[in-house]
Amino acid sequence: MQPSGLPEKQVVAYPNLAELLGEELAARFSVADQACLNGADPVHQALERVKFADGKRRVLQITRTRLQDINGKPVGVIGIAMDISDRQHAADRERAHNHVLELVAKGAPLAGTLDAVVLAVETQNPDLLCSILLLDEQGKRLHIAAAPHLPGLADRALEGLPVEIGADNHANAAYCVERTIVEDIQQHPYWAPFKELAAQAGLGACWSEPIRDASGKLLGCLAIYQHKPAAPNADDLLAIEQAANLAGIAVERSRSTEALQLASLVYQNSSEAMAVMDADCAIITVNPAFTELTGYTLAEVAGQSHAILNSNRQSEQFYQAMLHAIGSSGHWKGELWNRRKNGEIFAELLTINTIFNADGSPHRRVAMFSDITQKKQSEELIWTQANFDPLTGLPNRRMFHDRLDQETKKSQRSGLPLALIFIDLDWFKEINDTLGHDMGDMLLKDAALRLSRCVRESDTVARLGGDEFTMILPELDDIASAERVAQSILRTLAEPFQLKNKVAYLSASVGITLYPQDAEKIDALIKNADQAMYAAKHQGRNRYCYFTPAMHAAAHKRMLIAGDLRSALANGQFRLYYQPIVELASGKIMKAEALLRWHHPERGPINPAEFIPIAEDNGLIVDIGNWVFEQAARQARRWREHYHPEFQISINKSPAQFYGSQSHDAWLDYLQELGLAGQGLVVEITEGLLLDASNVVRNSLQAFRDAGMQISLDDFGTGYSALAYLKKFDIDYLKIDRSFVANLAPDSSDMALCEAIIVMAHKLGMQVIAEGLETENQHRLLLESGCDFGQGYHFSRPLPAEDFERFLSAAERPD
Repeated sequence: MQPSGLPEKQVVAYPNLAELLGEELAARFSVADQACLNGADPVHQALERVKFADGKRRVLQITRTRLQDINGKPVGVIGIAMDISDRQHAADRERAHNHVLELVAKGAPLAGTLDAVVLAVETQNPDLLCSILLLDEQGKRLHIAAAPHLPGLADRALEGLPVEIGADNHANAAYCVERTIVEDIQQHPYWAPFKELAAQAGLGACWSEPIRDASGKLLGCLAIYQHKPAAPNADDLLAIEQAANLAGIAVERSRSTEALQLASLVYQNSSEAMAVMDADCAIITVNPAFTELTGYTLAEVAGQSHAILNSNRQSEQFYQAMLHAIGSSGHWKGELWNRRKNGEIFAELLTINTIFNADGSPHRRVAMFSDITQKKQSEELIWTQANFDPLTGLPNRRMFHDRLDQETKKSQRSGLPLALIFIDLDWFKEINDTLGHDMGDMLLKDAALRLSRCVRESDTVARLGGDEFTMILPELDDIASAERVAQSILRTLAEPFQLKNKVAYLSASVGITLYPQDAEKIDALIKNADQAMYAAKHQGRNRYCYFTPAMHAAAHKRMLIAGDLRSALANGQFRLYYQPIVELASGKIMKAEALLRWHHPERGPINPAEFIPIAEDNGLIVDIGNWVFEQAARQARRWREHYHPEFQISINKSPAQFYGSQSHDAWLDYLQELGLAGQGLVVEITEGLLLDASNVVRNSLQAFRDAGMQISLDDFGTGYSALAYLKKFDIDYLKIDRSFVANLAPDSSDMALCEAIIVMAHKLGMQVIAEGLETENQHRLLLESGCDFGQGYHFSRPLPAEDFERFLSAAERPD
């Protein structure tokens, strides 16, 4: 209370207030007391946040009342302070909580919302610093999301912390999914790597709280720092827990919003049409792609079912099955044809999924579909190209086999026979070569149309390739129908073909076989028809032939030979014969050709022309060829040792031996094992190999040449005679075929041809061997023409090795 006689303006003075409260707070108290003493309002209230000597902060509500004397004069101020810290902190927390929730509700950016969470903590207790760290998508590392007042050094140290126990207490809180309290950073092992950094940043304690979403999934960590070592009190723990909860709400809502926005973007911008329907499949909304694809806007389809797009190409049973699948499993996926608003039909791939309520009842149906019309058209085109001949439009070989398989099965069920007809156009090659391929294609298309008119709609006409056609006549009530069709084929194809301004004539060779009378297997049936067709051709063309037992017997014989071949080598039934190759100018015998002979124990000698093609077909030629090589190589070594050191033996190598096996490697290894120089052997090949585009033949022949072996081209002039291909290989010998030698006479065409071959070969650095030399006249003419060697019965038949040796002994030996 002030003494009497005070001046009109009263002054309150507390000489010990600064010592009690500190100068700053004492100054504020003095100003407030003076305002109460001199103000119009006798009662004054204020809130003060006070930090006491024990370091604790309190919120005080101070009520000041002015004292007056009996005359109404102010004589002093009475002040009452009430500690309302708990109530005020609760109010502050509620305000912060509401502010953050308001930011979340408004969809504020996550960074700003998390900053608000941090600032709320720091505002309630200025002694604290706060940071929020969030897990990356992999859940492996923590990244700073909010730390507005954390010193920069500490900020950088925390960025990218691995989530593992012992990293620091933030990472440990995330790793263990539990609260972690570090009262003294300098003494705690979690902070050992960061002690100096924490000291520089002025951080003494750290309290961490995991941040989770509503389901408990870990999102990150909230950390609070004290400048001095300290343990959190109850208020601190409450603030940490509340802040972590708010951060979890903000992160979860932000990510949910982002996911919804992304889903909306996908829905609105997807190239796939989408329609959301209610549980009864009535359309609620559609995306822009739906309108673009179908032509219908949302206003036109809202409330309608997806059936508004029906094209009527699917049956009622199709849609019933679809609805049943949706009703039972909630899902359906498949292809169907629908109709756009403009009436255009399109193919779509449709997927329907159901979104269920919590009680399991359907809530929404989502239909997604895309236009696959072009894909279907491409598939149809590919299927057509794979199964139909592009020139004639008839089924091709692939489709023919498929149809034949189906029809034979139907024939089995019905018990009615089936006829298979093979047709080969006579003289087509001559027409094609003479008039050109364009004219040939026109003829084939016309022939296809004519053949199609010869059969029923249920029959199949196919083109196998070239000028070969087939017909499948299923379920014949009368076998004679096949013969009538064959006669119709011959008549219609015998009519002239008008090819632009040209007229062409041809005929056909037709083969007929019956199922199951002639064969029950498809492959056998096809072979039967093929054999019958070739029989018709051999009988003079322009006719038809049924498959006969004789044809079957020939095929059966071939099968038996193929079977016996497999044991012939193991049972020692093969022998090598040798025919001398004579140097015409001197008469010397320095070469021989090894010729394979098969002595069957029951059927006797079998012609190589019969069994060699079979061995090539079934692959046995490789083993047989290796045996021939080894036998000839041993014989060559013997004759080089006992007769002449430069003696050579020629070995025929089948084209089939060049594929499927690296036989040249085994041959060369055997030569080395035998100690025979490569010059002792000559490899004979046919002209057809010259046209081989692969490197297989080239590499094999090059390996032989590298080993010193020579190469001979057999039967020259009867095959392709493509002289340009001679340059592909290094050929040492050309063998003139016996067909040119047989009728040699002065001034004959065969003589001219032989002379030309000899001159050409010599120009190319090759020597010439004439095969089939049987007379002295042939010998003389070839010698006069410069031919190098001769081979034939004029000198000797092919002989077994022992007889050949006697032949050599009887012949004049070279000096």
